[in-house]
Amino acid sequence: MNHHDAQQAEPTEHVRFAAYLIALEQVSDGDEVDLIREVLTDPHQTMGQSAVLRHLDRRANDLYPGPAYEPWAKSMAQATASRPFLAQRLQEWSLFRAVALGQPWHPDTLLDSSNWLQLKAATASNTDAVALLAEQGRTKRIRNTAKTNLQRHSPH
Repeated sequence: MNHHDAQQAEPTEHVRFAAYLIALEQVSDGDEVDLIREVLTDPHQTMGQSAVLRHLDRRANDLYPGPAYEPWAKSMAQATASRPFLAQRLQEWSLFRAVALGQPWHPDTLLDSSNWLQLKAATASNTDAVALLAEQGRTKRIRNTAKTNLQRHSPH
């Protein structure tokens, strides 16, 4: 493949990425798993995974407060089982849901989670989780975000 071919190949990947995002945004619940599996078979695996990740984040953010989250997460876990990164993101959304809704969660699980989840949890209203991250969050940004959140919610 010469340089000119590489330049021409890249835009089709961008076009497919944009098309995947639109399709995922408009997909019906019944077709969601099939579409995700299809996107994950794209020859450009990183791009396909990135499109699915955006979709999972958007849907999880909409669904986590309500009861529809659990069956959705279960079907998404099956659809993305071959991709450890996506499977982990779904597990972390479930942990975030537990923290945000005041369900049982384990401090070590939160401290072992990704920077993405720790930063997200640092902005939650769960003062136990936020206090833990203010003290033991992995990065300075996570600790500072949690401390700011604690100060904002503490009675003056």
